[in-house]
Amino acid sequence: MAQYQITVDDTILQGLLTRNEGLAQLVEQVLQQVLQAQVATQLGATPYERTDERQGYRNGYREREVTTRIGTLTLKVPRVRDGRFSPELFARYQRSEQALVLALMEMVVNGVSTRKVTRIVEELCGDSVSKSLVSSLCQQLDPVVTAWKDRRLDDQAYPFVLVDALVLKVRHEGRVRQQGMLLATGVNADGYREILGLHVGDGESEASWGTFFQGLKERGLRGVDLVVSDQHAGLVKAVRTHFQGATWQRCQTHFTRNLLDGCPKSLHAALKAKLRLLFEAADLATARHLLTEILAEFSERAGKAMATLETGFDDATAVLALPEAYRKRLRTTNSVERLNEELRRRERVIRIFPNRLSAERLLGAVLLEQQDEWTTGHRYFEMASYWEWRTGQEQAQRESATLGPPIAA
Repeated sequence: MAQYQITVDDTILQGLLTRNEGLAQLVEQVLQQVLQAQVATQLGATPYERTDERQGYRNGYREREVTTRIGTLTLKVPRVRDGRFSPELFARYQRSEQALVLALMEMVVNGVSTRKVTRIVEELCGDSVSKSLVSSLCQQLDPVVTAWKDRRLDDQAYPFVLVDALVLKVRHEGRVRQQGMLLATGVNADGYREILGLHVGDGESEASWGTFFQGLKERGLRGVDLVVSDQHAGLVKAVRTHFQGATWQRCQTHFTRNLLDGCPKSLHAALKAKLRLLFEAADLATARHLLTEILAEFSERAGKAMATLETGFDDATAVLALPEAYRKRLRTTNSVERLNEELRRRERVIRIFPNRLSAERLLGAVLLEQQDEWTTGHRYFEMASYWEWRTGQEQAQRESATLGPPIAA
């Protein structure tokens, strides 16, 4: 990843710290320096520098406005004589903004927007918004999002997969309908997180999840060892059908909420503390011992919750079979929930998507940017100890199969 040395004007910094002003100016100044660093890297030289490694020469600037959530920034984009400089900054960080504006424009064109949305679109895009303008902009953005969404996944294995869903409102066939956006993230063999896929459909039924999982497998998803999700009935059935041989981990956060809903409020604090100890147990034997203690303590006063705990114990503690370093981040879907919050920020602006394609375009663009950050940032897991553990497990299974069942006395 490129490293940049950024300097900040003292006046802007003082205003930001003392009066909470100047954020747009600060971002504009930082981005301007990033652009200068990028063109210097491409040309192999800073302004007026004499060097044998120089690959070309600057040719002034062109101004470009970038509309963001903190205001409109005016940047001076460096130009080079052969015209090859196309800063990656815009390609990477403006897709979600473009998709958001497109969704608003579609609402105006389809005649379903509010006056507030119309004003926003006029400010961003000018007074005239036509179907042909929307169509031409979609042609620029849709191929990028679609190619990423449908990319092949067979380059490597994905041992850990986390799945969740969002409920959206989408205008379909002249009516506003609730639609489910199915989302899958994964950790690849090298320990980096990826967005594996998304799909906007009619709900969270077993058939919908099954179609989604089948699509992931057709794109090459393989090597799945653990699937983490909440306990939606259709989702769990689809997981067990399409990922046979993988372990299902029930999200401990959702499981805890279910248990607390089934017991008196006066017991919530005590039961929650006991559950935390159970879920953080060093091994399965310790967890089972703690389960026995919890059942004995709470069965009389919270019988419904204890029945749920006893039934769901094995699924909620499946992660204990993994090495300890991997358990904390894989025992819940919290990482996916944080991603959902980022999607919700955009979805709240739209409120009702004009169609399914618009929903997939906007949410796909946001997820594509998140994917860029994940794959160019820090590893989510160091996977060496996992693969060593996995090899040991497979070796033990082979030895057990060779020896056969024990002989009865």
